[in-house]
Amino acid sequence: MNPGSLRSTGVVGVMTLLSRITGLARDMAFSHSFGAGALMDAFLVAYKIPNFLRRLFAEGAFSQAFVPVVSEYRERRSQEDVRELVSAASGTLGGILLGVTAIGVIAAPILVLVFAPGFSSDGGQFALAVQMLRLTFPYLLFVSLTALFGGVLNSFGRFAVPAFTPVILNLVLIAFAVWVAAGSENPGIVLAAGVFVGGLVQLVFQIPSVARLGLLSWPRWRPAMEGVRKIGKLMLPGILGSSMAQVSLLLDTLIASFLVTGSIAWLYYADRLMEFPLGVFSIALATVILPGLAAHHAQDSRERFSATLDWALRLTLLITLPAAVALAVLAGPLTATIFGYGEFGAHDVRMAALALAGYAPGLLGFSLVKVLAPGYFARQDARTPVRLGLIALGVNLGFNVLVVLPAFAVGFPTPHVLLAVSTSLSGLINAVLLWRGLAREGFCRPRQGWSGMLSRILVATLVMAALVWWLAGSLQSWVDASPLERAWRCALCVVAGAGTYFGCLLLLGMRPHHFMGRPA
Repeated sequence: MNPGSLRSTGVVGVMTLLSRITGLARDMAFSHSFGAGALMDAFLVAYKIPNFLRRLFAEGAFSQAFVPVVSEYRERRSQEDVRELVSAASGTLGGILLGVTAIGVIAAPILVLVFAPGFSSDGGQFALAVQMLRLTFPYLLFVSLTALFGGVLNSFGRFAVPAFTPVILNLVLIAFAVWVAAGSENPGIVLAAGVFVGGLVQLVFQIPSVARLGLLSWPRWRPAMEGVRKIGKLMLPGILGSSMAQVSLLLDTLIASFLVTGSIAWLYYADRLMEFPLGVFSIALATVILPGLAAHHAQDSRERFSATLDWALRLTLLITLPAAVALAVLAGPLTATIFGYGEFGAHDVRMAALALAGYAPGLLGFSLVKVLAPGYFARQDARTPVRLGLIALGVNLGFNVLVVLPAFAVGFPTPHVLLAVSTSLSGLINAVLLWRGLAREGFCRPRQGWSGMLSRILVATLVMAALVWWLAGSLQSWVDASPLERAWRCALCVVAGAGTYFGCLLLLGMRPHHFMGRPA
C-alpha cells in the first residue's frame, strides 16, 4: 500500500480522535448534568431519529454512492463537469431533504410513537420528546449537505477538514449543556436547540474549503442529470445496506423504551464508548480507502483493488481485535471513569458497563463492515450490501423476538444487555457475509502472511487481557474511588495494556511487513 494512504489514514485518525474526545466530553456533560432519567431518555430519542437518518444519508448510502461518482468524474471528465455535478447533487439532495425535514417536523408525534412506543404510557415524556424532535430534525438537512461537501473534499485528497467538522457540533452541545441548559427552566428544549445550531455551524464551516477547490456554485435542482441519477441509483438500494449497525441500534432504542427508565441512556453511553475506537480508526480507514478503491475500479486494476482491501483488513484486525477485548474487560472502569459523576450514580455505572460488555464484540464486526462495504460501493454495487445487511438485520430481529422479549417477560434483571449482544451478533454476521462475497468474486484475495499474523495477534491479545483484568480489580473499587484515582488507574490499565500487546507482538516476531503486505 502506498505511504500516502497511510498518512491520510493518520490525518483522518488524528482529527477523528479529536472529534471522539470532544464527543466523550459532550457525553460527560450530559451524564453529569442530566444523568440517565426520563429527560435524557426523551432527548436521546429526539436526537437519535435525525441522527439515524444522518447515518443513512450522510455517512451511509449517500457517501458510499457519491464519492465513487465524483472520483469517476474527476478521472474522466473536466473540472467544470465536476463543479456541475456538485451543484446538481447539492441542489437535488437539499431539495429532497428540505421536504423530508418539513414532514418530520409536522409528523413528530407519529415518529416518536413509532421509534419509542413505550413513551406513550407517560404523557409528559412523550410531549417533551415531540417538542425536542421538532428542533432536532432540521439537523438532518444541515449535516447531509455537510457530508456532501465532505465527500467532495475527500475525493480530492482533502481529509482533514471533513474529519474535524464533527468537533464543532460537540463543542456547541457542550456549551449548550453546561452553560445554557443548566440554568434554563426547559433544559431538554435547550439541548435540542443546540443540535439545530451545531448542525448549521458545521455546514458553514465546510463551504470555504470547497470554494478553494473551485467547485462551489449555487445549488440547482437537477434530478435528471446523468451523475445525479447514477448517485440516486446507487444510493436508494444502499440506504439499509450501508447502515445495518444503526438500524440495529435504533431497534434497541425502540425495545428499550418499554424497559425501565434509564435503559435508553445506558445503551447510549455504552454505545458511545464502543463508537470511540470505531470512529478513530475504522471509519477513518474506510474514508481513506473508498476514493482509492473507486479509482482502482475506474482504472480496471483488480490487483490494486484487492491489495488495498487486504491492507485495510490487516490493519483493522491488528487494532480492533485487542480493542474489542479491552472494552469488554475494562467496561466497568471505563464507564466509571468517564461517566460516573453527578447525576450518573453507581447503579447507572453498573448498567451501562454491562451494556458496553455486550457491545464490545460488535466493535470488530462493525469495523470490518466499515472497511468491507467500500469494496462494493467503489464498484457501484449497492444491491449486494443491501441483501447481506438485511440478512444480518433479520438475525438481530430474530434474537430480539426469540430471546430479549421473552427474557424481559420472565423478569430477567438486565434485558438491555441482551439488546447489546444482539446488535453485536448482527454486526459480526454482516462482516462475514460481506467478506465472503468479495473473496468469492476475487476482489479480496488474501495475501501471504495471514496465518502467522493472526496467530500472533491472538496470543498478544490474550496476554494483554489477562494483565488488564488483574490491574482493573473489582468495579466497586472504581465506584468508591475519587475522580483523580479513577483517572490514573484507568490510564495505567490502558497504557499497560497497549504496551503489553505491542510488546508481545514484537517478541513473537511481528514486524510491519506482516500487516502492510507487498506494495500495491
